[in-house]
Amino acid sequence: MLERLLPQSVEVVETRSDDLDAHLFPEEEEVIARAVEKRRREFSTGRACARAALDRLGIEAQAISTGSRGEPQWPGGIVGSITHCDGYRACAVARQADLATLGVDAEVDAPLPDGLLDDIALPAERPALEALRREEPLNWDRLLFSIKESVYKAWFPLAKRWLGFEDAVVTIDREERTFSARLLVSGPSVGGRELNGFEGRWLAAEGLLLTAIELAVGSGEASEPGLGNGQTVGEDKKARR
Repeated sequence: MLERLLPQSVEVVETRSDDLDAHLFPEEEEVIARAVEKRRREFSTGRACARAALDRLGIEAQAISTGSRGEPQWPGGIVGSITHCDGYRACAVARQADLATLGVDAEVDAPLPDGLLDDIALPAERPALEALRREEPLNWDRLLFSIKESVYKAWFPLAKRWLGFEDAVVTIDREERTFSARLLVSGPSVGGRELNGFEGRWLAAEGLLLTAIELAVGSGEASEPGLGNGQTVGEDKKARR
């Protein structure tokens, strides 16, 4: 499913079940040495997906360690993103010659837990979510959460610093199944220009909400994020994967 949201230059591997025999390198075992079984399954299967996706790019199996913010440490010349939720694991990778960054996220299509919306959306943004709910029965609060996760995953490899939920304004286009995120903080220089936002696509299918962002090399931005016909629903994120 995730490949439907990304260009052909991106290799995607996804699964709806855990790989109980997934091999981990010593550096990876160290990351989850004290993890509970659920976290071990998520991590191990995610790494298995990552190695399968890298294999399609001709990259031999190797350790994919973890950075200071929990981000995967990709081989040189590679950009990528890993995501997991209940019943789904996936990885997307591409060559840095083709894309400057990638961000993907998957969430179960269910309402956010009580109180979490307060952390990701300001009160002034609630009417936009309500408007979307009136137009189509979907868990728009969870979709907003997923979009913000994809934004962060695309942002961090470029900026190397935190981005809060409150640091981007998201606009969702219900009909086109796209979104844009306008950054409210100074972005890094990409392609000789300051990054000021991202654009991406989303999908609701098979009980999941999937979001994806890719930034073309030399673009400096994933197009000029507009605030046109979509619903503005963002300006406030979770612990990242």
